[in-house]
Amino acid sequence: MTWLAETAMLSHGWRRFLLLLVAGAVAGLSVPPLFVVPALFVSFPLWVWCLDGAELSPGWRRLFGPAFAIGFAFGWGYFTVAFHWIGTAFLVSGGIMQVLMPFAILTLAALIAFFWGLGSALAHLFWSHGPWRIVTLATFVTIAEWARGHVLTGFPFDLLGYALTPTDEMMQITSVIGVYGLTLVAALLAMTPALIWPADGRSLSGRLLPFFVAMAVIAAQFGYGYNRLAGTVSTERTDIAMRLVQPLVYEHADWGNADPVALIDRLLMLSEMRMYPADQGLADITHLVWPESSLPFFLSSYPDALARIARMLPETTTLLAGIPRQQYALDQSQSSGPPFNALMAINTNGEVIASYDKSHLVPFGEFLPFSQFFSKLGIKQFVPGAEGWTHGDTRRRLMSLPNTPAFLALICYEILFSGDLGDTAGAQFILNITNDAWFDGSIGPAQHAHHARVRAVEEGLSLVRAANTGLTFATDPLGRITGQMAPLQMAVLDVRPHQRLAGTVFSQVRHWPLLIALLAGLLISLVVSRAGRRRGV
Repeated sequence: MTWLAETAMLSHGWRRFLLLLVAGAVAGLSVPPLFVVPALFVSFPLWVWCLDGAELSPGWRRLFGPAFAIGFAFGWGYFTVAFHWIGTAFLVSGGIMQVLMPFAILTLAALIAFFWGLGSALAHLFWSHGPWRIVTLATFVTIAEWARGHVLTGFPFDLLGYALTPTDEMMQITSVIGVYGLTLVAALLAMTPALIWPADGRSLSGRLLPFFVAMAVIAAQFGYGYNRLAGTVSTERTDIAMRLVQPLVYEHADWGNADPVALIDRLLMLSEMRMYPADQGLADITHLVWPESSLPFFLSSYPDALARIARMLPETTTLLAGIPRQQYALDQSQSSGPPFNALMAINTNGEVIASYDKSHLVPFGEFLPFSQFFSKLGIKQFVPGAEGWTHGDTRRRLMSLPNTPAFLALICYEILFSGDLGDTAGAQFILNITNDAWFDGSIGPAQHAHHARVRAVEEGLSLVRAANTGLTFATDPLGRITGQMAPLQMAVLDVRPHQRLAGTVFSQVRHWPLLIALLAGLLISLVVSRAGRRRGV
C-alpha cells in the first residue's frame, strides 16, 4: 500500500486522471442497493494521496487546475456507475434516444462531477500534509454534495451518506443527523486509510488508530440503530386502511397507445379483486391508491371514467390516483398552459375533492431545460407533453381530506429531498406515488425505494409507497417494511400507516448540526493550513 500511495502522489496528467476515474467507479459500487461499503475505504484514500502530490497553479487557475481535475475524475467515475441505470429510460423512448444513451449518461455524470471537482479544488486551497487534511477534504466534499442536491432544482440521488444505510439499524442515525450529516461522516471515515500509508517513520499503532476509530464509529452507528429499533414502539393506525394497486401500466411512454377504456377496466378489476377467501375487497378500505401515471391520459378524453370510478367506490372509500391534470383558462381564446402531474382525490360521487400538483419536476424527464436548443436536436422530455409540465405550489404538499388524517403527498422523486419535503409537522404519514417503469430491469427502482425509506426514518413518519411496476410497500416510522409487493407483479397490497413518532431530532433541528460541523471543519482547515505555511510545510 505504501507503493500505491507513493504512485498516486507522483502521478500526473492522463495517468492520474485514469487512476482516479477507476477509483471513483469503484467507490460507485457503494450506492444502494449494491452497498459495497468497503469500496469507499479502498478508493477515497487515492483522492487524498493525489491531492498530496497535486501541482500548484498560479492565480485563478488554482480553482480549475490539477486539484479540480482530481476531484472531477473521481466524481465522473463515481456518478457514471451510480447513475448508469438512467440509461434504461432511453431504451423505452427509442429512436435517436438509444443512440444518445451512453453520451447522456457520461454527460450527466460529468455535470454532477463538476461539484466534486470544485470541492476538491477548494479543499486544496486549504491543504496541509498532516492528518487534518482528511477533515478538509471531507468538509468540501459534503458542501459539494449539498450543492448538487440544491443548485438548479437539485439532483440528490446517491448522496454519499446512503452508503452507510445498508440495514435498518444503520439507517436510524439519519433520524438525528439526516443523510447530509451522514455524508460528512461517510467521507471522513472513508479517507482514514490515507493516514496509514505511507509510513513516514510513524509507528504502526499510531497509523492504525484513525482507522480503528472509524470502525468504532460504524459499530456505534449500528449499536445506536439496534437500540432505537428495540426501544421504539410503533403501532398501526386504526382510522385508515389503504389498498395499493400496482397495475403495470406501460402506456405512460406514449399516450397515443393508451386505451382509456382498457386501462380503466384493468384498474377497476385490480381494485376490487379478492386476494384470499376472507378478503372483503374494498368493503373495509378507506383509501384506494393508484400510482403515478396509472391513467396516462386526461380525464376529459374519457368522460365516463369518473362515473365508472364512482360506481366502484363504496360510500366510505376515497380514491387517490396519479392522473395528469389540465389547466383551464378563463378565456377560452387563451392557451391553458402545460398540464400538472397530479395526485387527485375522488369520492364515491365521482367528484374530485382535492388534488396535489407535483412541484419538483424532473429535468429532462418532465421538463426540458434549454428546450429550444435541445428540441432542434430531436431531444424531448421523456414524459409525454409537447409543452412540458407545470410546477405545482411547493406549499401545498399537505393534503387534508374528510375523515382522513392529514398526510404529506409526494410524487415520484420529490421524496429524495432530505429536509425539504414540506409541512412534515402537520402530517401523520407520507404517501409517495411513483412510476419507475422507465427503469425496470435496472437498480434504479430499488435505489429510489431505499431513498424513500430513509426519508421515513428522518421524519419519524410512516411511509406508504404505491409504484406502477414496483416497488410498492409500506414502512413504519423507523423505515422497516411492514408490507410489500413483488416488483412486476400485477396485484394489490392492503396496508395501514403507523402512528407518527413524537418527533425526531432531525425533524426538529434539520441541518443546523451539519452547518455547525461544516463551519468547524472550515475553521480547522484554515488554522491548520496557515500553521503549515508558517512552518514552510
